[in-house]
Amino acid sequence: MPTIAIVILNFNGRQHLEKFLPSVMASTYPSMEVIVADNASTDDSVPFLQAHFPQVRIIVLDRNYGFAGGYNQALPQVESDYYVLLNSDVEVEPGWIEPVLALMEKDPSIGACQPKIRMYANKAFFEYAGAAGGWLDYLGYPFAKGRVFDVCEKDEGQYDQTEPIFWAGGCAMFVRAALYHKLGGLDGYFFAHQEEIDFCWRLQLAGYKIYTCADSVVYHLGGGTLPKGNERKVFLNFRNNLIMMAKNLPVGQAVWKISFRFLLDTISAWKSLLAGEGMYFLAVLEAHFGFIKWLLFKRKQSVFPIKRGGSLHGWYTHSIAWLYFVSGKKTFHEIVNDKS
Repeated sequence: MPTIAIVILNFNGRQHLEKFLPSVMASTYPSMEVIVADNASTDDSVPFLQAHFPQVRIIVLDRNYGFAGGYNQALPQVESDYYVLLNSDVEVEPGWIEPVLALMEKDPSIGACQPKIRMYANKAFFEYAGAAGGWLDYLGYPFAKGRVFDVCEKDEGQYDQTEPIFWAGGCAMFVRAALYHKLGGLDGYFFAHQEEIDFCWRLQLAGYKIYTCADSVVYHLGGGTLPKGNERKVFLNFRNNLIMMAKNLPVGQAVWKISFRFLLDTISAWKSLLAGEGMYFLAVLEAHFGFIKWLLFKRKQSVFPIKRGGSLHGWYTHSIAWLYFVSGKKTFHEIVNDKS
């Protein structure tokens, strides 16, 4: 029976650990270890765990490395066949581990997999960070089965297919431990946001598949560390998305697509400024300068693909921005089945 390590990265999240960790500890998979990697929290997270969850292994990091760097620091200290990168604000259903491991054990070409991710606050609806499996359009915009931009659909079984996707949500991502290390882990330069998409892209380029498993369900609160609309969050999402494209696309495609994205991002920023959202405007501007800084001076700090083979699943060859904002297509089914 394969071993699995559920690794929860924590930063000042004592309230989330208290609320959500009991459901994880109630998991019945026998070859399981639960680990909390603490990113130098300044609250009482570590004493709380020691007092109330003595069976949880704690890895205390010397500073806050962010989501990507935190896992890269912690996972070399964890021996297991599989890792689950699990956010501290995720509630899991009973039996959530077994279907995913059965799927991955049956097909060694599956490098990573996600369960179906629903909202914790409204459990009938898909959650933003992965929904029923992530896709990517040809201009680098991520979306998912059940979530396009900010529209999250009600889960009515319409996306219950267990099938390949482009990226697995980082809030609950199963990954083969050996592959995680072979690919260099998450890109620590990202700090947080879109690092899981970049990692899954590199996995696919290396010849592995990313899957969604509809027989496993978790519930994500979301925004536990950086709430929606936070300037830092907007900056990281825009900057990291551009870096991800520069790293993983062929050079010719990267040049024109990133140039076009600069234009689209700028239009979006000015639209927000005119609507009174000056923070958003500044965050996008900072992200563009941040990308140029990375391109000129910081590229060597990133993790690049180990090879460029393999076919890409969940790659949408049109623009979801056009279909969403111009054509009024708001759901995944409407977009991928569009014939116009």
